Amino acid sequence: MIDDKIFDGLNDRQREAVNCLEGPLLVMAGAGSGKTRVLTCRVANLLANGVKPWNILAITFTNKAANEMKSRAAKMIGASAREVWLSTFHSFCARILRADIESIGVRGRSFVIYDTSDSRALIRDILKELDLDDKRFVPSMVHGRISFVKNMLLDVDDFAASLDDEQSSYAYDMKIVEVYREYEKRMLDNNALDFDDLLLFAVRMLEDSPEVLRKYQNRFKYILIDEYQDTNVAQYRLTQLLAAAHHNICVVGDADQSIYGFRGADVGNILSFERDYPEAHVVLLEQNYRSTKMILNAANAVIENNDNRKPKKLWTLNPTGDRITLIEVANERVEARRIVDEITSLRDQKFHFKDIALLYRTNAQSRSLEEAFMSAGVPYVIIGGLKFYDRKEIKDIIAYLRLICNLRDSVSLLRIINAPRRGIGPTTLNKLNQFASNSGLTLFDIISDVEILMRTDLSHKAKQNIYQFAEFILDCINRQHEMSVPDFVLHVLDASGYLPELRSIRTPENEARIENLGEFVNVAKEFIQLDPNGKLDDFLNHIALINDLDNLDDDKDRVSLMTVHSAKGLEFPAVFVTGLEEGLFPHASSMYKEDQLEEERRAAYVAITRAQKKLYLTYAATRMTFGKERANVRSRFIDEIPAQLLNIEPLRRVTVQRSLFDMPTSRPSSGSTTGSSTGSTPRSSKVISFDDAKSARIKPNVNEQWRVGDRARHGKWGEGTITKVAGDGSNAQLTIRFDDASIGEKHLVVQYAPITKI
Repeated sequence: MIDDKIFDGLNDRQREAVNCLEGPLLVMAGAGSGKTRVLTCRVANLLANGVKPWNILAITFTNKAANEMKSRAAKMIGASAREVWLSTFHSFCARILRADIESIGVRGRSFVIYDTSDSRALIRDILKELDLDDKRFVPSMVHGRISFVKNMLLDVDDFAASLDDEQSSYAYDMKIVEVYREYEKRMLDNNALDFDDLLLFAVRMLEDSPEVLRKYQNRFKYILIDEYQDTNVAQYRLTQLLAAAHHNICVVGDADQSIYGFRGADVGNILSFERDYPEAHVVLLEQNYRSTKMILNAANAVIENNDNRKPKKLWTLNPTGDRITLIEVANERVEARRIVDEITSLRDQKFHFKDIALLYRTNAQSRSLEEAFMSAGVPYVIIGGLKFYDRKEIKDIIAYLRLICNLRDSVSLLRIINAPRRGIGPTTLNKLNQFASNSGLTLFDIISDVEILMRTDLSHKAKQNIYQFAEFILDCINRQHEMSVPDFVLHVLDASGYLPELRSIRTPENEARIENLGEFVNVAKEFIQLDPNGKLDDFLNHIALINDLDNLDDDKDRVSLMTVHSAKGLEFPAVFVTGLEEGLFPHASSMYKEDQLEEERRAAYVAITRAQKKLYLTYAATRMTFGKERANVRSRFIDEIPAQLLNIEPLRRVTVQRSLFDMPTSRPSSGSTTGSSTGSTPRSSKVISFDDAKSARIKPNVNEQWRVGDRARHGKWGEGTITKVAGDGSNAQLTIRFDDASIGEKHLVVQYAPITKI
């Protein structure tokens, strides 16, 4: 009876993995192949074969997954399954450290665990005491660097010894060493561990205390590790130590889905498993239960271009399904509109909004999609992140602009007076607020008047910093009429120090914020294209209306928007993978190193395999970056998919809602129902061809053959000479050197460029 429950419904390969109870086992589980079920059934089978629950250790990456596995195993085998040690890496380490950390004399058993905010607050205090510029040594960045080092199992002395004094970053890193050393001292004084210490000290304890190591090796005779491709150096070492005595270790994962290298995950851990355990048994789970044959064939074709992988090929008994829809569009605004059109079509085919997901490589891409959704009344939710206008950096720049337009806006002033950091802390701001309350003056009245500011109970340095900020705002007020709105936004970002601070330390977090700010400049550029005479206050009204639309009520039937990295582990009946362009996906930061390019391809593989029935791939010929239009070449990942799997929808006439270009000045009535099965009443719309749409400005040239030396006339930039031709046909890219020296060279895609041959 128990065996029936355990093996019921398993395929041959899954059954093989569940039945292999002794020795090392590598389960290379392709996307949608039922790996969680295999892990759960294997735990149940160990128990059914007499293994004591306390002799089993199963590690997952989330508490939710751990609890789910425990619950499923209990249904198969009974209450004994709940006694299995089934937890995350960090929970497991905290538990064994709480019992035995005194064996290595680094902390007492009653240690406290600092979360991320606790750690950053401590680092902030240390930076202040060491008199380090917190514009250059941003607390979150310093914390991230120390965290990465700890996960490489380097203590402060190891880290210092690893630095190369010939590297340009040596002086900076040595300051990080100084902070790290003081941070560790404070943590010791407080008998505290942070999240990274849990792994670091657990490994150290097992390495330095043979008795403790034997204790846990004898206890955990059977070890199972989920998502092994996502393990870092510390997690890998911990696993090795625990399994060294019995070698009864089962790891489950998929090298083709290793996409977290930027967090320290090492795909080499799973790829080297057979080297670490030469006697290992390997099971490939290649049968996919999620996707159609068309989708799987596309995924296989893409990932086969990676060299650093263990070969496998997903297959399925599911229907062949529809071909993958490849949508070529003029720019990101048309991309968003076309996606809305396709979602409308899917709704006609009885798909719910919650059946649909949009995936993108960078968070900044969500902006044009969000605005199209809000305009069309499509309910949506951002998974694993904030909506575009809710992101800190976007709120910050809007606060700058609001204060410039309205000096009485104290809320905006308080938000950005110390962003970027200007040495104006909470104590100073409290004193300013108190002075304003007692005097009846606005905050800006106080900070912009030297005589009034001198009467406040503030230090000379604080007064100096505050007055410099006020002078900057007053200068911006004078300059706003001399520049276009997008140029002015760029000026504020640069002259305030906000953008330079982000660029001073290029971390993934800062790169994402820079991309989001670039997208905000694009918002300003689009606004001025629609209203060439628009001023700053008009622009603020424009984006306020966008946010207002965002407050419309909707039910839980919503389209999901997320980055590819947030989508891992999820699945949807219909998936759109957007922005498939060279430099965006694969990302420009990863295109020139083979290992990073392979990780980008794995991300594309993950994106494709999220789809169950319908898959759409989109790319734009041009895309706005920091207010400048850039010509794009479509992603190599598209070209790696066999043509027979694709249904290519070329540039064509599309229905474009007027509200995409001219936001309504009033909200729908309170009685409207966003996201219902019947849909809300559509706003006024018109059919716009690409020839006359403001968002496209396209003149096809697909019948003309171009060669180096040809002369061309551009509708805007005049005449020029072709200096380079890349590719052929409608997708060819031309480099044109224009006769007007102020224009110089431009890169254009044939089918989108408004050019004619002379």
